[in-house]
Amino acid sequence: MKLRNYVLVTAGYWAFTITDGALRMLVLLYFHELGYSPVALAFLFLAYEFMGVITNLVGGWVGARTGLNRTLIAGLGLQVFALIALTLQQTDWVEWVSVAYVMGAQALSGVAKDLTKMSSKSAVKFVAGDGDGALFRLVAILTGSKNALKGLGFFIGAWLLSWIGYDAALWALAGLVAAALAAVAIMLDEDIGRSKKKPPLRSILSKSAAINRLATARFFLFASRDIWFVVALPVFLDDELHWSFEAIGAFLALWTIGYGIVQTAAPRFLRRRNQPLDEIHAARVWSLVLAVIATVIAAAVGADFATTIAIVGGLIVFGVVFALNSSLHSYLILAYADDDDVSLDVGFYYSANAAGRLVGTLLSGVLYLWGGLTLALVGSAIALAITWLLTLRLPPIASERSIVVDTVPA
Repeated sequence: MKLRNYVLVTAGYWAFTITDGALRMLVLLYFHELGYSPVALAFLFLAYEFMGVITNLVGGWVGARTGLNRTLIAGLGLQVFALIALTLQQTDWVEWVSVAYVMGAQALSGVAKDLTKMSSKSAVKFVAGDGDGALFRLVAILTGSKNALKGLGFFIGAWLLSWIGYDAALWALAGLVAAALAAVAIMLDEDIGRSKKKPPLRSILSKSAAINRLATARFFLFASRDIWFVVALPVFLDDELHWSFEAIGAFLALWTIGYGIVQTAAPRFLRRRNQPLDEIHAARVWSLVLAVIATVIAAAVGADFATTIAIVGGLIVFGVVFALNSSLHSYLILAYADDDDVSLDVGFYYSANAAGRLVGTLLSGVLYLWGGLTLALVGSAIALAITWLLTLRLPPIASERSIVVDTVPA
């Protein structure tokens, strides 16, 4: 039963993730081609990110009370509806009407994304079992494969836009999610993740010091990525380096796929031979390394020193180290989380994640408008410095709960 649930949850999450990545690339490239400014492009994604903040908080509470299968099904269903709704937008609408309409549809997609993500990652806690590093490994597999497939989605979105156009691409993606929705609705265990108690609504904000600190670090970690990733980099590659849509989609896809592969391999990569992994220490070290990398890239681009190499090569290195940080954080939230309130704790944590993406998305357009890709990269480096400072205050896992914490085997 545990294996079947894990396979179903993972497959549903995979199908959603492909469409999520493809939709982001479709919307970004399509509306950039129509002449929308960097700030207008950023606004297209703001509602998507804002709804993630709300959805993770409330969705975790709903999942604890009703079971994670219902929140997963709701997420997949909303994504189908959002994709179909976007096909109704017309190119002859005035810009502010189009922006408002797409923001609304993206808001639904944001709700769908975070219901699906919260449900899938919370479910891992219930199927991982104990000992032998199982929790870290399964979280790494789910998270890493998700990001690899999201990268594939970037490429698929750009390719579909060039091949069959915007509307037909949206219909194709809706069909993929609908198939996953049918499988999950029919086969997933109804009771997975349901809390033995009925937590009150106020419990969504009642968190331990460890979870509060980790959530804040997550906020700045993902803001640091989206500051350059969402708008600044694709627009720079198009406007300044004159890359084609396919090339932009392929680069972002390969970057995200590589990032996902590293996440999947993180437990093996981070461990020391014949020694258990100290995840807290590793989070501190790798967040500092990432801040240094972002600073070096920003300096190279600002000095116009081998710009293409600095961007492509530098961001590949950034992606590897960012993946290690993200994988460590994804493990730590489940290690800190209380068994009976896991969806509440994970929902709160990913609410902070979504808030960081929201701020990063807005800053991506604003900073690019003010100072180009260089200023966006400077903003990323500052956010990462704050992330590192916050990890210095993370307590040991055992001090939060009297449990035996899984370690990665030698």
